[in-house]
Amino acid sequence: MTELSIKINGEDVTADVDPRLSLADFIRDHRRLTGTHLGCEHGVCGACTVLMNGEPVRSCITFAAVADGTEITTIEGFDEDEPMTQLRQAFHENHALQCGYCTPGMLVAARDIVTRLPGADEDRVRLELAGNLCRCTGYVGIVRAILSVLEQRRS
Repeated sequence: MTELSIKINGEDVTADVDPRLSLADFIRDHRRLTGTHLGCEHGVCGACTVLMNGEPVRSCITFAAVADGTEITTIEGFDEDEPMTQLRQAFHENHALQCGYCTPGMLVAARDIVTRLPGADEDRVRLELAGNLCRCTGYVGIVRAILSVLEQRRS
């Protein structure tokens, strides 16, 4: 077992974990934060995307032990976050979700885009979303939602 000391959504967490335990499994099974979804478990689909020290990571291919000393933000940790509030509203208005399985990871990726790339155009948004798969929407509404938040934040 390995001792893990991290901050998840602002809460200090200490636990003994198996060195092979994924961060996604720790978040879901040990912390009961089930908004982080597991899709492919190979780091391809993006459903498990969380922020680690402010950077998007695939929690399914990140060992929990590697996260020792870091700050993790899951979809549940964005309740008071202005960019995420804008994105949630834009996703609703632009019909950017259907089944909702990809939505938590998609929103975390979208937040990264609007905060890191304020001048992004449609091509750049689509490029940045390449690591997040959605099998329902066709991305049109998702891209439109992100572009609307980018425009709103520029105004």
